[in-house]
Amino acid sequence: MASQTTTSIKLDDDLKARLKRLSHDRRRTVHWLMREAIEQYVEREEKAEEGAAHPRRPAVDHEALARAQEAQAWLAQLEAKGIVSAAKPSKWR
Repeated sequence: MASQTTTSIKLDDDLKARLKRLSHDRRRTVHWLMREAIEQYVEREEKAEEGAAHPRRPAVDHEALARAQEAQAWLAQLEAKGIVSAAKPSKWR
């Protein structure tokens, strides 16, 4: 296991209360939420740096792509049920 060190962080009261509420709702510790958030941020920034280092290779946000595909599938289901119309704005026709 990698060694760990303690790092402190100052949070305003509002953010601390929001973290406590989320930790309760998610049944996770505040510590876990903060570590997860920091880890995701660092990974995202490292990927962005890597994409900038290789300008010919476009960076792909796979999570955003998956969310977009889910949204498209959901809208297709709504369209099939007649809940929404597939009409596009005139500039897209």
